[in-house]
This record gives sequence, C-alpha cells and structure tokens, in this order.
Amino acid sequence: MFSQNEDELMSFGRRLGNLLVAQDIVVLSGDLGTGKTTLTKGIAQGLDIKQMIKSPTYTIVREYDGRLPLYHLDVYRIGEDPDSIDLDDFLFGEGVTVIEWGELLSASLPQDYLKIKILKENNGRRLVFESTGERSQSLLQQIENGVL
Repeated sequence: MFSQNEDELMSFGRRLGNLLVAQDIVVLSGDLGTGKTTLTKGIAQGLDIKQMIKSPTYTIVREYDGRLPLYHLDVYRIGEDPDSIDLDDFLFGEGVTVIEWGELLSASLPQDYLKIKILKENNGRRLVFESTGERSQSLLQQIENGVL
C-alpha cells in the first residue's frame, strides 16, 4: 500500500481503527519521521478518540479513551528491556495496543499481532504488512481485499 501524504496515512489508520477489537496489537516500525504517530492518530480516530494524540517518546505509554481504550507505546527508549514496563497490562487489557518500535520487543510480544513497516519512498510512504497469527491474518486479509 502507498500513501502520498499525511491525510491518506491518517485515513488508512482511521479505517483500520474501525476494524480493531480489544486486545488487537499493531506494531509500527520505520525510521524517525516516517509517520508512525500520524498513523496512530488515524487509528485513534477510528476508535472514536477525541483527544489529541501525542508521541509517547518520553513517557513510553499514553492511554486514550474512546470506543475502546488505546494504549500507545513508544518503546525506543527502553530498547530490549521489556521488564522496565508492565507490558501485560496493555497487551492483555480491554483496549487496542499500538507499539512504535515494537520490533525491539518481538520476543516479549504475544504470538498474534499485525506489523506495519512504514518506508519513505519518493514523496510518500509505502506500508508493508506482516501478520503473525490468526487474528492479524484476518485483519491483513481485510486490508488486501480492500475492506479498508
């Protein structure tokens, strides 16, 4: 999938957010400035969250209330030390978890999550998807079939 601008990236995120259910996990990877937080803003809109979404870079996690809670994590600063936060509270909670730089925690993540890699390409962004389990495969099929 290719996004030419922030509006398209947020629109995709909004459509994805509409499909998400409690305990869905979305792992976002990509270089600094590729649009991980922008995509999360769209996901939040799809979850009917009205609050302003900010990058959790220095706070590690931000929680937002909507149709479902959104747990927005940025684990870049904790590196490969998942024990520095209680991941289970977010991964197995009542909401949706979006993890920026989540590949750093791959050994600590549940078996089922949707990974979205955001790559700068020309003047836009290419989104590359990977599913790791049954639920994320279902989401990926909906994306591929144009449900989004």
